[in-house]
Amino acid sequence: MGGKWRFRHKLMLGLGLVVAIMGLLLAGTLKGLASYRATMRAIDSRLEELQECDKIRSTVKFLAPRGDLQDPLAGIKDRLAEARAALRGYHAKLQETIDTGRNPDNSFKEMEQAKALEQGFKRLDVAVERAFGPADHATRVLLNQKVKLAIDNLVQTSNDLHNVIYNDLFDRIRKSKADYKLSFGIVLGTAIVGVLLLLSLLRFFYRWIFYPIRDLQQGVDRVGKGNFEYRIDVRSGDEIEDLAEAFNDMSSRLREMYRDLARQVNERSRQLVRSERLAGVGFLAAGVAHEINNPLAGIAFCSEALETRFQELLNGMAGLGRKGADCASQDREIVAKYLKMIQDEAFRCKKITERLLEFSRGGDRHREPTDIGKLIQGVLDIVQLMPNCKGKELILLPSAPVEAWVNSQEVQSVVLNLVVNALDSMDESGKLTIGLRQRDGMAEMTFQDTGCGMTEEVLENIFEPFFTRSRTGKGTGLGLSISHRIINQHGGDIEAASAGPNQGSTFTVRIPLQPVEVAAEPEVECETAALRKAA
Repeated sequence: MGGKWRFRHKLMLGLGLVVAIMGLLLAGTLKGLASYRATMRAIDSRLEELQECDKIRSTVKFLAPRGDLQDPLAGIKDRLAEARAALRGYHAKLQETIDTGRNPDNSFKEMEQAKALEQGFKRLDVAVERAFGPADHATRVLLNQKVKLAIDNLVQTSNDLHNVIYNDLFDRIRKSKADYKLSFGIVLGTAIVGVLLLLSLLRFFYRWIFYPIRDLQQGVDRVGKGNFEYRIDVRSGDEIEDLAEAFNDMSSRLREMYRDLARQVNERSRQLVRSERLAGVGFLAAGVAHEINNPLAGIAFCSEALETRFQELLNGMAGLGRKGADCASQDREIVAKYLKMIQDEAFRCKKITERLLEFSRGGDRHREPTDIGKLIQGVLDIVQLMPNCKGKELILLPSAPVEAWVNSQEVQSVVLNLVVNALDSMDESGKLTIGLRQRDGMAEMTFQDTGCGMTEEVLENIFEPFFTRSRTGKGTGLGLSISHRIINQHGGDIEAASAGPNQGSTFTVRIPLQPVEVAAEPEVECETAALRKAA
């Protein structure tokens, strides 16, 4: 149960038990010391009273008439005065005991005996006065007997006082022994209980404090060495557990940060490699555009001229007769077929060089507020007329209007490229779902198809120049590279994801709603300048 207490409650419990133990020990010790002090003071007072009582007893004994003298009462008044002086001395000591509080019952019995002594002395004074008065012999003898009886009474009373003092002294000693035993029992019992409690507290200290702190320290050491997957497991139910949870949250955040940093480093590295390749492509595009465009134009022109001349020649051969007409018809088909192939391949090479030029120049940078939803819808209206859209479903999810500062032609090219790629990757009855929303100051477009999907290798290289895994076997591998470059120049990002082959693909494009300044890559500027110079 105590393991679920807060740390301060555990400390208060331990401190309370320690204070209780110390309090009991102190109480037992103080009680024993107080009893010892009271006993010593009482014994000291009783001894002094006993001395005075002994003086009274000795003087009272000497008051008895002496039979060896002719006058038995001779000198009795002097002895009586000495006895009274001893009684006054006892009274002074007794009053001192009462005033200092050394006797709990205020010496009640001693006071009674002292009063009895006073009465005995008064009776003795009366008897002595009568004995010294005029009287015959018989009367004097009788008076002497009364004096003796009064003296015996005083002796007995003084003995009783002596016994009372002795009994009280012994009672005080017995009570002191009882207090000593009680104090000793309290101290010994408290000491035993204290030792047991301290041992228990030590055990609970290890379970409540030492082990959690040890586990916390070991966990922090492992986290400090970079093992952010390690979870500190502390079940103390107090602030130490809260601290362990805080460390776990911190290590989780650090793990996510490191993963994000690793992803960013990987992405930046890939961008650097891509930039280097783009620089090479720029120089290559400049050279290809300058060196190949003119020969390709010549090839196309010559193939058209040859087609015209051969058409005339074949027409002339057809006039030579039926046999010549048949030969001319066969040759016309073969020549027309080959010339058409030459023209198609020449124009195909020309389109490749145009794409390379487009890739190197980077397009127009003029931007303006553009409704992204209308832009996507415009692309879908065009794509639905294409042959590869037949039997496939295009869905644009409804959304609130999203307006962003973009170059509409460039973004339209990106959307068109992603839609066409999705259509090429799907069979008939495939479905492409396009979503649009505004999130964190960005316009976010998602293109989710049910096509052939992508492997991890394809996902890693999908935006690389000249990388293509098109099912149609066509394409230069520059479409996604150009799209990636356009989105980056707009200050956004484009991501590709796929669960695997034949499980579809998802492309996510994010573009800032407000215009941002994006520094052009030095390599791209160099290649553009080189291209313009070559042109």
